[in-house]
Amino acid sequence: MNTPSTWHSPLWQAGPYRAWLTDHGSLTRRLQARCPRFAVERLRQGIARPHTDECAALGLAHHRLAMVREVLLLCAGRPVVFAHSVVALAGLRGPWVGLSGLGNKPLGAALFADPLVVRHPLEFCRLDARHPLYRAAAVHLAGAPRFLWARRSRFEKAGSPILVTEVFLPEVLCLP
Repeated sequence: MNTPSTWHSPLWQAGPYRAWLTDHGSLTRRLQARCPRFAVERLRQGIARPHTDECAALGLAHHRLAMVREVLLLCAGRPVVFAHSVVALAGLRGPWVGLSGLGNKPLGAALFADPLVVRHPLEFCRLDARHPLYRAAAVHLAGAPRFLWARRSRFEKAGSPILVTEVFLPEVLCLP
């Protein structure tokens, strides 16, 4: 699937989202600290074809399938982040074997707790309705804005990558 947005959007355009986008710590921990009723709602998890830009970031051939997981991060029942993770099937038999059993547990907590996991630099994108991640996130909003800010990062363990994309929803700006 073609994804027209670039993952090198200039951050000066991000306005109030900039601090959320550029924080290199665990987003899960940051949300838990600001939200007494934090929860993860798994929306979808299964074998699927990654988006074109995700294949490139993971070094996968375009015809390859992968495990795709999508969740909402909720604060007091309100969605604040839509998260989308992709891992090659070979990684599920190796270093990412526990990913399929996460259920409603946050992936970020597992990634940041493991000293063998290496995080690569963050990439940023201003998503619009042409991007499938915008469309997947926007269905969880009462009124979708013209664009949504997202960041993604590749994590590696034992040479096996996982790509984690976090789409920040407008409600995140209401958190203290």
